[in-house]
Amino acid sequence: MQTERKPVLLFGINPVLEKLRASPAEVWEVMLVTERRSASLRSIDQEARRRGLSVRYVEAGRLDTLAEGRNHQGVVARVAPYPYCDFADLLGDLPASPGHHWVLLLDGLNDPRNFGAVLRCAEGVGIQQVVIPKDRSVGVTPVVAKTSAGAVHHLKIYRVPNLRRAIGALKKKGYWAVGLDAGAKEGAYQRIYPEKLAVVLGSEGSGLRPMIRQECDFLVSLPMRGKVESLNVAVAGGIFLYELLRQKEQEPRIGAFGSVGREAS
Repeated sequence: MQTERKPVLLFGINPVLEKLRASPAEVWEVMLVTERRSASLRSIDQEARRRGLSVRYVEAGRLDTLAEGRNHQGVVARVAPYPYCDFADLLGDLPASPGHHWVLLLDGLNDPRNFGAVLRCAEGVGIQQVVIPKDRSVGVTPVVAKTSAGAVHHLKIYRVPNLRRAIGALKKKGYWAVGLDAGAKEGAYQRIYPEKLAVVLGSEGSGLRPMIRQECDFLVSLPMRGKVESLNVAVAGGIFLYELLRQKEQEPRIGAFGSVGREAS
């Protein structure tokens, strides 16, 4: 795992509670506000104490300072730096048996709130692995964790020096790469998707880079019937991911990729 040295202050009810549930060994201390004892904060207190962790009650002003003025909801936790995973481990862990499996790749998202919202949707549809570029991309921050409602703690996130090569490596393992691109002629609802899929989303402003578009096996777009040309990446990504889930949970249908798999090399 790739771990940074700087400690992290996690804030917000859901991010802290999900961190306690997913990886309590990485929580060093939980600080709760003295002034109020809501049911959610009591749950965090109980969960932390049950796991033998340090719990401390402090004044709201202290939490305001630690969270740098952001909405901490009465709780801040000192946690270990986010443990990014090695991409080589992902390639080794890919399932060889038939069945649906999706990997999400993000091409240069820079807004932590968009990143967090995408992660929340990804975890919601059952995705477990997310790949991001090492450079020119936002990493996992306290804001990302809060926006994801703690979903980030249930995901494995891999940082790679070259996203195009990562897509190519997944294709060699039998995965098809689909890019969500506002300029694509084919609509996202016009295709039946293969079981093994690498889903690629672009950045907030320019979308997918040309080299990433070229690496995708096919590009699809969401239909736009109003005056604006495109949707926010988090919204568009969420819509597309739930279309994949809809197809997965439907009765099997015959289509372009209904029973086709890419041969792993």
